[in-house]
Amino acid sequence: MQYTRLGSSGLTVSRLCLGCMSYGDPAWRPWVLDEAASRPFFRRAIELGITFFDTADMYSLGRSEEVTGRLLKEYGRLEEIVIATKVFFDMGGGAPNRGGLSRKHVVQACDASLRRLGVETIDLYQLHRFDPETPIEETLEALELLVRQGKVRYIGASTTYAWKLMKALAIGAAERFPRFVSMQNHYNLLYREEEREMIPLCLDQGLGLMPWSPLARGILARPPAPAATARSSSDQLTPQLYDHPGDQAIVAANAAVAAARGVSPAETALAWLLGRPGVTSPIVGVTKLDQLEAAARALTLVLSPAETAALEAPYSPRPIRGWYEGRRS
Repeated sequence: MQYTRLGSSGLTVSRLCLGCMSYGDPAWRPWVLDEAASRPFFRRAIELGITFFDTADMYSLGRSEEVTGRLLKEYGRLEEIVIATKVFFDMGGGAPNRGGLSRKHVVQACDASLRRLGVETIDLYQLHRFDPETPIEETLEALELLVRQGKVRYIGASTTYAWKLMKALAIGAAERFPRFVSMQNHYNLLYREEEREMIPLCLDQGLGLMPWSPLARGILARPPAPAATARSSSDQLTPQLYDHPGDQAIVAANAAVAAARGVSPAETALAWLLGRPGVTSPIVGVTKLDQLEAAARALTLVLSPAETAALEAPYSPRPIRGWYEGRRS
């Protein structure tokens, strides 16, 4: 395993982050693994040297945090592990103050996440989305309170516009609030719009990048026109994220580079992302152990300039979709 600092902070993380949305309650999503089925993935991740684990309160409606906390305490050393979770989405079926980024919900949600994870402090507490209904000053004040109380060590953000992140950074600096150390953004070979504004901003401001969906929800890990999987046949978000007419050309280019190198398409797609400026730890979500092994192998795969050019050549601009705007439900 390789390790690095998260952005310009002093926090050391593994260069792979295990995404824990896949572990929790199958009743929430049919492809989610229950605790017993999740156990081998946490054990193997620790054996591989992964120390960075990302979840969110809304994954399996809290069950993911419970599974993550228990299995990390069973297999790892919490003083070495970095646990990241997130806040924003509705946790109460539309009931008042059960979603968003008000001071009330942020503080309540943090306490609930601490209980579910079974820890005293969350290492990295992230805004899952920015809340258009709450002034960012109020949210930043709530995060400052949590850091001062010792409930949160570092704060991060996820999936927003660059101008909104810069506004938050500027207000935080003016008020001497704790500073964001990371951005969990949507970034992979099929979606590179973040290269225009968000990534240059994070490089300039010293935020580490933790891209979600590094394999485009598995599309980049499979050959062109693959058979349907349990997730692809039930996941309503995938067709919204990846329906550009140029997607298949990129998938084919990745498959060709992988075949020429004698590795899996997952390895070349992930190696490309690991080599991009500012990328600290892609968040890999796996439901098969060989997927985790492939991700680990990608760390040592160095692409040539010609291979990188071949992977990047088919790309054309994509629209920025509505998921950048926070919606509580």
